[in-house]
Amino acid sequence: MTQKPKNTNSTTILVDNIVECALDKKAEKLIVLDVKNLTSFTDHFVICSANTEPQIKAICDNIRKGTPHKPWHIEGYEKLSWVLLDYIDTVVHIFKTEERDYYNIENLWSDAPKKEYTY
Repeated sequence: MTQKPKNTNSTTILVDNIVECALDKKAEKLIVLDVKNLTSFTDHFVICSANTEPQIKAICDNIRKGTPHKPWHIEGYEKLSWVLLDYIDTVVHIFKTEERDYYNIENLWSDAPKKEYTY
């Protein structure tokens, strides 16, 4: 099965859009990891956290409504402790603060170039 070539410009626009939507809902410790040279399944991870389930839901819903495409897959929306939005070239992780500290996935990808954002 052949993969379609990735459009870097549209991926960058999507990442910027996701970051803006997450920060609009006061996402904390938002980072973007550029993993395209480390893995073949995605180009970017967007990782952020929030202290409450309603805030996690608000961040997730704002990203889903504020991006031009629907995520290909959503996981964890029912429990709101770690929500994953899979946009193929970009995977968004929205954590409850304690879950993020526990799993520490950014440490697993510490070789990736990282951008940090604050609201």
